Amino acid sequence: MLQPDSWQKSSYCGSGDSCVHIAAKDAARIHLTESSDPSGAILTATPAAFRTLLHTLKKEHRRG
Repeated sequence: MLQPDSWQKSSYCGSGDSCVHIAAKDAARIHLTESSDPSGAILTATPAAFRTLLHTLKKEHRRG
């Protein structure tokens, strides 16, 4: 189980309850969760999959 102090809040998060938090317990896994439900679902991805997710989100943001 990841400790609360190991989570990092997204730099794009403003004030409010819905922020993305990430943590990397080791070099092989990156974990994502939402601050409004910290005990809820945790998505686990490889670093390559996480890079692809970020790349896709940035590309979509530029379109929008």
